[in-house]
Amino acid sequence: MKKRALITGITGMVGSHLADFLLKNTDWDIYGMCRWRSPLDNVEGLIPKANKKDRVYFLYGDLNDYVSLTKAIAQSKPDYVFHLAAQSYPLTSFDSPIDTLNTNILGTARLLEVIKGFCETGVISPVIHICSSSEVFGRVKKENVPIKEDTSFHPASPYAISKVGTDLLGRFYSQAYGMKTVTTRMFTHTGPRRGDVFAESTFAKQIAMIETGVLEPVVKVGNLESLRTFADVRDAVRAYYMLVTMNPISGEYYNIGGNYTCKVGEMLDYLLSISTCKKIKIEVDPQRLRPIDADLQIPDLEKFKKHTGWNPEITFEKTMQDLLDYWRDRIKQGRFFLRR
Repeated sequence: MKKRALITGITGMVGSHLADFLLKNTDWDIYGMCRWRSPLDNVEGLIPKANKKDRVYFLYGDLNDYVSLTKAIAQSKPDYVFHLAAQSYPLTSFDSPIDTLNTNILGTARLLEVIKGFCETGVISPVIHICSSSEVFGRVKKENVPIKEDTSFHPASPYAISKVGTDLLGRFYSQAYGMKTVTTRMFTHTGPRRGDVFAESTFAKQIAMIETGVLEPVVKVGNLESLRTFADVRDAVRAYYMLVTMNPISGEYYNIGGNYTCKVGEMLDYLLSISTCKKIKIEVDPQRLRPIDADLQIPDLEKFKKHTGWNPEITFEKTMQDLLDYWRDRIKQGRFFLRR
């Protein structure tokens, strides 16, 4: 019988790329859970198949609404659950901490409780990917870099705190109820469709707007000293597929990330170097600075690599080029975007 995958947060960058990957590389049916108000820009390519009910099905579901989650699980009856839905913007979480904690911690608990109920009646027994975040490690001491899975948590934002809760919930439901949960701490990952509140994407968007004369030649920035290891979102979703299909071990947790490390400022320098506009200034915008920043986000990937054989394949340069081209294409379509 054909396998079924449920992707919570299918309209996000990662969810949409994961759907693309699964359609191309499996024969699974894809059920995508999204809120009724979620923009469908990232999944426009899936809409023709969804309209024909050809392997793609969109389901209404909200992590803050238990009834909608129950209906989504009943309709999808998944063999695999990729739990990607979240309030995922660290800077935004400082302005909306309660919403962030509620959505990411209690929302994950609601989803797992619903799945547990269906498991207990024998309807489903899915492998569940719980998407935590490298942000749980927060402010890491230099002697603890690269970051291993057993490095202590030191979250530096309400978002990071919420992902600590998500992380622990995933492992708890495995240990307490025997559910097949596996947890990932994904480090910085980006590419086409990246939300414009993240550093590399807002830089690329501003550069594309400058190139077309929409903005004056000034890129607004936050902290450029933070050290990050960058991965491509398309490598990330391939890792997630391998996570749930290659001998998944219930309760395990893995760091996943790229192999290119640089400061945020160096990443910006590269984007500027491939711009058609060669006279762009850089200006610090205090509103883009976090009260606390996770500044040494460099992972040790050996545990996941050893288990699956996965390695990142897409270069930093291609990721940045594709991200900039993504924003160029959107702006050429005559669309308008906030400078944020």
